[in-house]
Order: sequence, then C-alpha cells, then structure tokens
Amino acid sequence: MSRSAHPAGPRHGDVLPEGHYAAPPADLNALDPKVWSATVERGTADGIVSVAGLDVLTLAERFGTPAYILDEADFRARCRAWQDAFSHLDADVYYAGKAFLSRAVVRWLHEEGLSVDVCSGGELTVALSAGMPAGRIALHGNNKTRAELEYAVKSGVGHVVVDSFEELARLSWIAHEQGVRQRILLRVTVGVEAHTHEFIATAHEDQKFGFSLTGGDAAEAVRRALTLDGVELAGIHSHIGSQIFDMAGFEVAARRVVGLLAQVKAEHGVELPEIDLGGGLGIAYTSEDDPQGPQEIATALTQIVRRECAAEGLAVPRLSVEPGRAIVGPTAFTLYEVGTIKPLEGLRTYVSVDGGMSDNIRTALYDAEYSVALVSRASAAEPMLSRVVGKHCESGDIVVRDAFLPADLAPGDLLAVPATGAYCRSMASNYNHALRPPVVAVRDGQARVIVRRETEEDLLRLDMG
Repeated sequence: MSRSAHPAGPRHGDVLPEGHYAAPPADLNALDPKVWSATVERGTADGIVSVAGLDVLTLAERFGTPAYILDEADFRARCRAWQDAFSHLDADVYYAGKAFLSRAVVRWLHEEGLSVDVCSGGELTVALSAGMPAGRIALHGNNKTRAELEYAVKSGVGHVVVDSFEELARLSWIAHEQGVRQRILLRVTVGVEAHTHEFIATAHEDQKFGFSLTGGDAAEAVRRALTLDGVELAGIHSHIGSQIFDMAGFEVAARRVVGLLAQVKAEHGVELPEIDLGGGLGIAYTSEDDPQGPQEIATALTQIVRRECAAEGLAVPRLSVEPGRAIVGPTAFTLYEVGTIKPLEGLRTYVSVDGGMSDNIRTALYDAEYSVALVSRASAAEPMLSRVVGKHCESGDIVVRDAFLPADLAPGDLLAVPATGAYCRSMASNYNHALRPPVVAVRDGQARVIVRRETEEDLLRLDMG
C-alpha cells in the first residue's frame, strides 16, 4: 500500500481546499498588474493580450505552445530597481541563478551591474560563458563535488559559500594546490522558522544546509577557517527560505549573524567584513499576495544590520542580498492552448492544457498558487470555477488548482499563467518524454528565442539504444 495514499479516500476531490477563491473577480478580463509583467496589456478593441507590443496569437503561431514568454524590459527594470535600492550602501546584489539562468539573462545582469550566484558546475559554466566576470560570481551548494570546487577556484570565483567541515578542508587543500587563497563565506543555519512551505524553509535546524549556530558548529567552522592556508574567511552567509513576505525572519537572522560576528571578534580578534542575508523575498502569484519593493527591503535590511552592529560595537559589514525570484519571477508568463474541457457537475470544470507539471512542477511540489487568464480574446460569459490541469499521466498534474475562467471557454483558446519566470523552466522535466518549452524574450515589439524548444531528436540523442 502506498504511504502517500490520500486519507480522505476517492471523494476528496469534491471538497474545495481551504483558502480557495470564495467569489469570482468582478471582471474576468482584468489583468492585475501585481502579477503580470509591466508591458502586458489587453487590447481594448479585440481583447487580445499583448506583451511588449506583441499579441499572444502571434507569439503562439511563431513559437508554439506551451512557451515561456519573458519580458526583457521588465527584467532589466527590476535589476535596476534592486541595484538602485542598494547603490548608496556598501552592498552587493547577487542574482540567484537557480531561479532561471541562461546566457542571455547573464548578459543582461552583467549590463545592469548585478553579480550572480550559482549552485552547480553547470550554472557556473553558463555564467562564465556569457561573460560574467568570475570575481562577481559566488558558488553555493551543500555537496559541491571536488571537480566543481576545482573548477570554481581555477576560474577565480569571488566567493565560495562553504556548507560543511568536509568541504572547508577539501576547498582549502584544492586552493593550496593551485597556489591561491579562496575567499569564502560560511553558511550558517540561524534557527529561524520562515513563514513558507516546509520544503523551501532553509534556516531551521532540521535540514541539510549550513553550520548550526545554536549547536556550536558555526563557531567551530570559523575557528578552523581562520587557521587554514587555502581559504580567506570573508564573512557569514544566512538564507532563511523562499517566498517570504515578512521581514521579521530577516530581523532575527541578522541579529544572530551579527551576534556571531561579535563572538568571532571577542574570541579571535578578527572583525569579519561581510555578511550575506540571502534572498527568498516573495512575489505576487495572486492578487492576494502583497510583496515589498526593493527599496523597502533595502531600507529594512540596512536598518536591522546597522542597529545590531551598533549594539555589538561592530563596524557595519558589507552587505549582500540574493534576489532571484523577486527579479525574474514576475517578468514571464507561460502561454498554453486549451485542449479539453470537462465539467463535473456540482464541483468544478477541468480545463486541460498542452503543458503541465513538466513545465511547472511547483503546484504539485509546493501547493503553489497561481493566477490564470484567457488571453486570446475577451469574454462576457459568466465565471466558472475551474481547475487548470496538464496532459501528463498523473492526477496531481495541476497547473492552477482553483480559478475562475469564462464559461464560454473552448478548445483552441489560449490561457496564460503569470509569474512563471522563476523555477518553472529551471525545474522543468521530460516526464512522459515531454519536450521542454522554449523561453522567448520580447522587447519593443521584437521576439527572439533565448532557450529553444526541445525536439524529439534531443531526446533520442541521449538514448544510447
């Protein structure tokens, strides 16, 4: 018997989940700017949605569906907003590459003055191949291989974020062999329970990342790092989770990180010059979400750090932050074509699209909530409670769990799910041998593929027969 069998039995589907939409929106044709990129608009005459001056019918015809449509101008504007928010401070903004990384994106980041953090040799290769200076790259990961560490040191990355005692010793030896001292941060788990899904909360004690602050491992890691010839301890790294709206967790984390800096100064006479408070800032996936802007976040974080350093008698260290989702998440939507429509009387209508969990696993993995809109036309029809599902052989293949769509929805209509720039293409799979969709960048009425659609030849190329 499966340990994951649903305890409610076969009829659990007829109970609406807690927090479902209690009432349909006043206007099904309205597009909430909180969840759509800046250049998205619905035509007043024909009701067709466009982005950067290109309508979705044209995009679907040229590039097919499903497809990720990325608003380049909006992406760049968000980069500038984060850079500007921290520009008057002694601070660095690292884009978290795991959210979505491609060579085009790395070039945009470089041009807008941001740095990038990567968490694998593959991400490092993409960043370097696109021209990001190695000194503006940080390497993360809880189990970096020897090959990845050698690659990072040889490339001259600016920071390696060290995650374990084994890695600390291994990295020091590798750097010593190459005749360099590698600049490092120590990742510390500060015991903060972020208000987020358990799978993306990363600073409580019972998880795989970092050195425990409360258990004493962090203090021991500092002691060892200060004695090793191959590494230069630059500071402390903390990351408390993802999709976080409340700054209270960052306040607790900053207080504990600064407390560790004070301990290091008292015990070793060393004042570490850097702290990195990570990323994880939330975005709006639905109209109910209310994220803070970069300027608000910058002001809050710097006030917290300055206050805590003043209390401990420390100089204010250089501050780093790592927005990934907060930059790329709102800049893209996924464009789908409706295939089948299946009303279940008294429950909801199942709307099947030509993608699903292979291009967006987040709903199945995290119970993530998304918005959805009919974008190929406007509609004056009554709203119907819908569940947008994919074409995969899984009952959990859900894209949008509960939403209202027009009752005249028909096969061939185009739907768009906004705020899919982060983690959707990055976590995409070939489940059922699905072909991963392209990423199409749009700007000033022009569109270009920056990550092409996979083909069946790509699948067969890896299959050795």
